[in-house]
Amino acid sequence: MSFLSLIGIEFHKVRRSKILLILIATACILWLPAIFHADVNFQTQDIYGILPEHNFLIQGFLGMSWFMFPAAMVVCTVLLHQTERNNHGILKMLALPVSTAGLCLAKFVVLLCLAALQLVLTVGMYYISATIVSHTQNYSFMLPLPFVLRETGLIFLSSIPMLTFFWLVSICIQTPVFSIGIELASIVPSVLAINTRFWFTWPMSYPLFAITNEYGRLASNMTPSEVNFTPFLTVALSFSILCLSLSCLSFGRHERR
Repeated sequence: MSFLSLIGIEFHKVRRSKILLILIATACILWLPAIFHADVNFQTQDIYGILPEHNFLIQGFLGMSWFMFPAAMVVCTVLLHQTERNNHGILKMLALPVSTAGLCLAKFVVLLCLAALQLVLTVGMYYISATIVSHTQNYSFMLPLPFVLRETGLIFLSSIPMLTFFWLVSICIQTPVFSIGIELASIVPSVLAINTRFWFTWPMSYPLFAITNEYGRLASNMTPSEVNFTPFLTVALSFSILCLSLSCLSFGRHERR
């Protein structure tokens, strides 16, 4: 069975789960506070020197990159792995002439696609919210699509190391409650990590750091942090490869016993 066939099977399983509903709900909930408190965006222009439309987008993305997006991915990783445990489905998959590492990587590819889908839904809800706020505030909050996609792409690329860690934990920890607890707990130190020189040593902080740095770049009264890409890329790649390697080695081990 080819790797693409495995990915197709995993997507078919996702269609029967509640993952898509969770992603849609997360995207909708994220922008509600931004709609209700749209007038705050004009106050930040005087304080930080950032345009209201930029503040509207970045503030929403800050909330998403720090908690909403990681939390949604935590639930997705656990649900993806739980689909194999229901009705002993993992035993049936392991009985097929497929590599366990290939099956593990196929599921991780699906997780990446779900992360991308979450961000696409978020962008869609942003434009809906920006349209509503533009009418209520008599000011255009709409930003060009290429700019919005650039900010979204930063979140996606910077979140890959974090997703590899979430996937590893969901595989190694068999109890869903403990798995979710560990993954959510790993998000909390991100706020502290991004305010240190060694932020790159905590991969779960990468999405928040990327958007926070963008805020500093767009605000004339703030200065963005200087990024040394050599240690950052070294840690990010090493961490991602290590987590994926351990995931492939651990996948299905508990069911084989």
